[in-house]
Amino acid sequence: MIDEISDVKRYMVALGRQARQASRALASSSTAQKNQALEAMADDLDAQRELLMQENRKDLEAGAKKGLDAALLDRLELTPARIDSMIEGLRQIAGLPDPIGEIFDMKYLPSGIQVGRMRVPLGVVGIIYESRPNVTADAAGLCLKSGNAAVLRGGSEAFHSNQAIAVSIGRGLEKAGLPTAAVQVVATTDRAAVGEMIAMPEAIDVIIPRGGKGLIERISRDARVPVIKHLDGICHVYIDDQAEVGKAFDVAMNAKTQRYGTCNTMETLLVAEEIAQEMLLVLAPPLFEKGVEIRGCPRTRDIVDGCEAATDEDWDTEYLAPILSIKVVAGLDEAIDHINTHSSQHTDAIVTENYTRARRFLTEVDSSSVMVNASTRFADGFEYGLGAEIGISTDKFHARGPVGLEGLTSVKFIVLGDGHIRT
Repeated sequence: MIDEISDVKRYMVALGRQARQASRALASSSTAQKNQALEAMADDLDAQRELLMQENRKDLEAGAKKGLDAALLDRLELTPARIDSMIEGLRQIAGLPDPIGEIFDMKYLPSGIQVGRMRVPLGVVGIIYESRPNVTADAAGLCLKSGNAAVLRGGSEAFHSNQAIAVSIGRGLEKAGLPTAAVQVVATTDRAAVGEMIAMPEAIDVIIPRGGKGLIERISRDARVPVIKHLDGICHVYIDDQAEVGKAFDVAMNAKTQRYGTCNTMETLLVAEEIAQEMLLVLAPPLFEKGVEIRGCPRTRDIVDGCEAATDEDWDTEYLAPILSIKVVAGLDEAIDHINTHSSQHTDAIVTENYTRARRFLTEVDSSSVMVNASTRFADGFEYGLGAEIGISTDKFHARGPVGLEGLTSVKFIVLGDGHIRT
């Protein structure tokens, strides 16, 4: 591990140079070679399960001593099921079509030349993330398949877990004959490494931060490298007065309680006034039973005993905890207005049996994922069939929503002629 800031700077410069060199080798690697590396990574992770969990326990114990809350410890934990998910993610990525080299939109122009576009890698992708060690495998797999070298800087709280995963990644690259510098996991917990990464445009082409709002705000403010990001996951479910109660119950409960510490967890429930009495009396008891604190508008508090008063701040808060804000609204117009005012443009859902209202919701809600009769928890690259995701973007340029393989590529124009000259 590197300790002194001067050493960190030299270390990061060397990492960047190695990544740039590796990116050139990756750009010309074959699909078969990349897939071989991905399968080898998955096999190695499978064989190293006990070591992965052993190293993860070191991180969990250290986190508990530091006083990390339950939600952060949950994000940090590598359970057998989460290791399964990492392995399956790598195998799914191996099975996806390789986007690199795809030629599309070819057309003849009056001059006789053919003009089209070719999909190409971004180059070197830097990813800065907190807590979740599974991001290490997901990011490595997606960057590799899309022909990009990766520099990965995980949070200090997951240091041992990330380094253990990095060993398997390196072995997989080596077995496929690819440079091990194609995926580098930063081997220092010194925060100065982040400052160096985001100020290396000569070595890194794009930065993707995954973590708390403070981290993402800092990177967005200070980076000299383009950033793909989302700041918050303030996700909504709106239950329309033409919703089927059982369906609405299932969607709302799953959106809130399946996991609390994720960016696609529902934070605000909106309920049409005509169905509010029935719906909230059905929902409140099981929410309380699961330990969820409900903060509601005055009309919600009239219906639900034990409900705390929601403040203006609650509508703009990502809890990442068993807390839910509930507001009774007049109908679809007020729901859409509330979402477009308070949403972080991450994921918002409607539950309704009315086709026209569903279409209006899809059209008028300005978020990166908009859903009908489905839990917000589906807003995830793995669930979208992308194999895995490298992050979720709420920006409106380049990539939006879960960023999978295509989101990690760019395009260049290609021109085919036969001695054509411009007159």
